[in-house]
Amino acid sequence: MTNQTLQRQQAGAKPPTEVLDHYSVSADSGLSNDEVRQRQEQFGANRLEQKQRRSAWKILIEQFKSPIIGLLAAAAVLAFAFQEWIEGVAVIIAILLNTVIGFVTELRAVRSMEALQKLSKSKARVRRGGDVQEISAEELVPGDILVLDSGDLIPADARLLEASKLQVDESPLTGESLPVTKTTDPIDENGEEVPLADQKNMVFKGTAITRGSGEAVVVAIGMKTELGHISELTQQAEEESTPLEKRLDQLGRRLIWVTLLLAVVIAIAGVVGGKDTATIIKTSIALAVGAVPEGLPIVATVALARGMRRMADRNALINRLSAVETLGATSVICTDKTGTLTENRMTVRRIVTASGDIEVSGTGLEVEESEFNRGDETIQPQEDETVRSLLEVGLFCNNAAIPQESANDEDKVIGDPMEVALLVAGAKADLWRHELVQDRPEEREVAFDPDLKMMATVHHQNGSQNGSRGNGSRGNGSSGGYYMAVKGAPEAVLANCSRFLDENGEAQPLDDNKRKEWRDRSKALAEEGLRILAFAQKTVQSPDAEPYEDLTLLGVVGLLDPPRQDVKKAIRACHEAGVRVIMVTGDQPITARNVGKAVGLVGDQDAQAVKGKELRPLEELDSGEQARLQQASIFARVSPEQKLNLIALHQKDGAIVAMTGDGVNDAPALKKADIGVAMGQRGTQVAREASDMVLQDDAFSTIVAAIEQGRAIFRNIRKFTVYLLSGNMGEIIAVAVASLLPVPLPLTPLQILFINAINDVFPALALGVGPGNPGLMHRPPRKAGEAVLRDDEWWAIGIYGLIIALTGLGALFLVLRAFGFEETQAVTVSFLTLTFARLWHVFNMRDDVSDDTRKTRPLREVFNNEVTRNRYIWGALLICSCLLTGAVYLPGLSDILELTGPGLQGWGVALGFSVIPLVLGQSWKVIQATRQKR
Repeated sequence: MTNQTLQRQQAGAKPPTEVLDHYSVSADSGLSNDEVRQRQEQFGANRLEQKQRRSAWKILIEQFKSPIIGLLAAAAVLAFAFQEWIEGVAVIIAILLNTVIGFVTELRAVRSMEALQKLSKSKARVRRGGDVQEISAEELVPGDILVLDSGDLIPADARLLEASKLQVDESPLTGESLPVTKTTDPIDENGEEVPLADQKNMVFKGTAITRGSGEAVVVAIGMKTELGHISELTQQAEEESTPLEKRLDQLGRRLIWVTLLLAVVIAIAGVVGGKDTATIIKTSIALAVGAVPEGLPIVATVALARGMRRMADRNALINRLSAVETLGATSVICTDKTGTLTENRMTVRRIVTASGDIEVSGTGLEVEESEFNRGDETIQPQEDETVRSLLEVGLFCNNAAIPQESANDEDKVIGDPMEVALLVAGAKADLWRHELVQDRPEEREVAFDPDLKMMATVHHQNGSQNGSRGNGSRGNGSSGGYYMAVKGAPEAVLANCSRFLDENGEAQPLDDNKRKEWRDRSKALAEEGLRILAFAQKTVQSPDAEPYEDLTLLGVVGLLDPPRQDVKKAIRACHEAGVRVIMVTGDQPITARNVGKAVGLVGDQDAQAVKGKELRPLEELDSGEQARLQQASIFARVSPEQKLNLIALHQKDGAIVAMTGDGVNDAPALKKADIGVAMGQRGTQVAREASDMVLQDDAFSTIVAAIEQGRAIFRNIRKFTVYLLSGNMGEIIAVAVASLLPVPLPLTPLQILFINAINDVFPALALGVGPGNPGLMHRPPRKAGEAVLRDDEWWAIGIYGLIIALTGLGALFLVLRAFGFEETQAVTVSFLTLTFARLWHVFNMRDDVSDDTRKTRPLREVFNNEVTRNRYIWGALLICSCLLTGAVYLPGLSDILELTGPGLQGWGVALGFSVIPLVLGQSWKVIQATRQKR
């Protein structure tokens, strides 16, 4: 054997004997143990290279990358440089809190994903030393002889040596929803590269056998397989930061410059105002630290972790914390059809005979409480000879398996989805294949021919049934010993029928007019998005008779992959939330269009499906084409490359795009999208690794829940950011103004750090983990690129900060001038006023407007809103009040903070002035809500 394995296409172009010779192996005996060991040393293990495992140390280091953390570290260094040990330690504690919380939650998310990936390990059956053995798929080597059977997962790329009725589901690689019929014939290359979907004599790692059996020789393992090639491309793709990470970094950089400027301005103002230089410098440092919301990274991390846990409860596994928020910013969802919008299992919905159309109720594998209805009449299939015969043909021409006692158990079903659907339809009529075959044993099967688009089975005809159920006399005008059942594409079956059964079950000539009528009926079903099969039968004298001639047409069946029951409601919720949903499928346009209408994605007027070939690269599209494609909601026959073009098209327009996928061919698109969403039940390992979120229930409604959760998280982040910065701004303004006046500073440096330690953690944390306003999904998504804080929120920070500062200064002036408090006592009053003002200020963080779905009651919402309903807020206020009281009265702590008891008069002033920001804030919100109501 040569040092290199054969290229897959080279293997497909050679006869099986030449491929076996190349690998020096016999199909009858396989490799010997010595040969296996040698090849394992040469080629390595048959596994995909995992993307580099994120070590605990790497995750820990990543927690320090925030600009805010960098600024806090610099402030700590400065504090220690000026020998302000307590201030420095306080800042270090804030940094460590953020680091620990972020590290633990991120590590848990990463390890959860790794645990999920371990579930993908599989087994393989091989012939070695003349015996068939079951081994770990990782032990396979080139030249191994694979023994394949229905239901097996292909463990490596291999050239087929034998194929008996073999069909393979290659959708993970190609996106095609229907199984591919395999053959052993060499591929005619004609000097051109043969597409993977046309390599009919090859089987590929990661695909699954839906029917039949076979043997194959392994030609590629591990990263040399097609699956490995795509995995390698996906790992090389560049992964961008999420929008939240970018916005928090922008905010952090802005705060760095603001902080440095404030420190310089306050230092100059203090010197000009005649303050002690050393005190002013220390105060400037403290205010520089005070201007930075130490709690921002902590609360953001905790809020995202809380969202991650909530999503886990809703069957969504989050890969990165910030991905939860990014889903909340999503404005476009590109979703596949099969398994996400639909149930991913075919169902017989319509049976058409000469007597008319029959609707079959029940979806998926449901058998109980199903009905056959012709118009308003419920019929019994066993009493209608034509319908019964049609269902029997569907059971005879069938290689799927579904036990009678497990008719509703999806895990017990094996085989082609369309054949499973025919078995279930038979079960709904109390017809079972094993009983029919006992009555009329199968003599032989004529396997499905992809060129003829038909298959047939031949059965011994029971003499007692000749001319009745077998339809030998009436269906074919003859009697005989063998019954032939035929199913296939309508055009193929119709072309080989000479008769049809009329409404009385009598065989009638199928002339050109009748043939056209049946073609029209089949076309009408296809236009409804149904997959169509036609059924025919005949009786013959010899089992070797030609099966595809002189047939009697029984009718046609329409099958559908039914929409998931929760999808319509979920899509309606997306539309109400201003989120566009776009279906992207490899299926036919007619099927895609009808599914789109069934789930409420589009209406009758705009139910147009754009073919994937129109999704050319952006540089090849003019502005008119781009605009038209951006408006389309359904794309059919889409390739992996075209998915990338679609994502780029919407991202160019400023959209934040979420992309769902399950196959290996989806991995590049999952990586390119702002948020990649992989399927946990039917998704491949490569797709899960490329995604930001894994849906463990494969449900579209879970994506909608993630959007709602993401919106709540971002709204909470925005609320506590405004809360933190406005409170800090109040401190800065109060100290800056006092530094220019002949009064003591309202806060000492250590008091500033103590206030921030309280307010930047407990109330802000309570805001961060709140459930959010129920009206969030009735508002449009944020604009792409929108900062954490908008201009109006920066104005709110300034105004709130000014009000808080004036209340603190007002209390200070009152107790100094009117009540004659000594300096320490007066500063204690201003300390309490500013701190409690910030605490009550948390109630100003409720939404300005009410939920659009209910009547606006401005005054009622002052007391009943998402903040007052948040139990964590009340707990935070209780904790902070106890800490403040302790700061004033606990020996040691009060000495360090230079605080003393203010007396009843001082407490009255502090509490009275502290509610002013709350009263003014709530009054403004009531005015705004009243204007909105008008």
